[in-house]
Amino acid sequence: MKRTPALILGCAVLGACAFAPDGKPPVMPQPAHYGALPQAESSVTAEGASQRFVAGAKPVPAWWKLYRSDALNALVDEGLRGSPNLAAVDKSLLAAREQLRAQVGSSLLPSVDAGGQVARQRGLGVPNFGPPTALYNLFVGQIQAQYTFDLFGAARFENASLAAQVDNQAFQLDAARRALAANIVTGAIGAAALHAQIDVTERLVALASDDALDAERRYALGSASRADMLNAQQNAASLASQLPGLRAQWLATRHALAVLLGRTPDRAPDDLDLASLTVPSDVPVVLPSELLQTRPDIQAADAALKAAAAQVGVATAQLFPSLSISASMGKGGFNWPTALSGAGALWSVGASLSQPIFHGGALLAQRRAAIATYDAAVEQYKQTVLAAFQNVANTLASLDNDSEALAFADTASRAARDASADAAARVRLGAIPPRAARGSEQQYLNARLSAIRASSARMSDTAALFQAMGSPIASGTNVSQAGNGTLK
Repeated sequence: MKRTPALILGCAVLGACAFAPDGKPPVMPQPAHYGALPQAESSVTAEGASQRFVAGAKPVPAWWKLYRSDALNALVDEGLRGSPNLAAVDKSLLAAREQLRAQVGSSLLPSVDAGGQVARQRGLGVPNFGPPTALYNLFVGQIQAQYTFDLFGAARFENASLAAQVDNQAFQLDAARRALAANIVTGAIGAAALHAQIDVTERLVALASDDALDAERRYALGSASRADMLNAQQNAASLASQLPGLRAQWLATRHALAVLLGRTPDRAPDDLDLASLTVPSDVPVVLPSELLQTRPDIQAADAALKAAAAQVGVATAQLFPSLSISASMGKGGFNWPTALSGAGALWSVGASLSQPIFHGGALLAQRRAAIATYDAAVEQYKQTVLAAFQNVANTLASLDNDSEALAFADTASRAARDASADAAARVRLGAIPPRAARGSEQQYLNARLSAIRASSARMSDTAALFQAMGSPIASGTNVSQAGNGTLK
């Protein structure tokens, strides 16, 4: 207790300059390039298209329109308008903003209340003075006002902390909108790719079944061994066993896409034609220094940092005096005429000053806890920035390798297609048996499966890169804009 005044005086001297940290995010290292290897200026050409990585470019609003698909654009627009999850986050943000307004109004402005009382009471009398009991009526009506001066900024810091928390929710809403758009694009691409794989696999199963039937006939004629027949049957059954899993995955993807759009699964949208989608040719690569301003997760971490800094100010201000004033005026009496007359006038004016002296070390412990929470928020901000750099680096690397894999798969697919066409022509000339043409077509279809997977991976990773760069969502949706909670 003897040390408490000295501690308060020390806090006053230090707090005169700053009751709380300034809340500015720490300076982060700026990498020369995102990944372990320098980023190439463009990807290899695959399926006749090459992607150019534009360093220093700004994020692209409504980036999904670069796929040049009206059907895809309609799906994204529907999802941004009709997603219940997005609407719930938006309503939570509106509630947080109203709570902020309530907090500001209650802490910075005086409160005025009107009250009234009507009662009939029985009081005990005083022995030897009057009757033993007293029955009387009481009528009181008054207006009360109270105001607490924010001498050391406790209310201001509390309001700033709540405003930063509102900003944090606003940036989370922005992140949810961007994630929803990316998920709809990748979901539509995934469903289209799975549909195409199912079509190719069904043709493979048909060819394998023809091979098995041909092997049975040749075994019956003695021109094929029993092992050849069994191997053909096993191959047909193995290929057929892949179809149920593909169909289940395809339906699950369509159901998930329907829910993203705000539909029931039975109203899942029709699949897009994968070949109708155009891979975006120019992809922006935002500078690492600008990424801090374009990614909503980094902005949310920044807002959390400011909220934690303001809480340090709240905990510090609680160590200092608090001054409140109150006043009331009204009418009162033991009957209506008296209460309404001049004799029934009631009023009071008062002030109270409170200075914490001893709270068992609770106030200082709360301040130390607030400082530790702020230090944790600083480290969480650093981790968020590093994770964002890692996310961009991984997406760039995946996209670059997707193009290379697609180039090889496309080359193999075209070569296998030409070989299959040659084999079919030779069958028509009678130079080779039909089963040789089926084998050639199977090789082409297997190469085609690889090309479909590589193509969908490049398109999906392109969408992931747009999201990783913090590409904004174009205005015009029915959700709130981020970053409107900060107090000025």
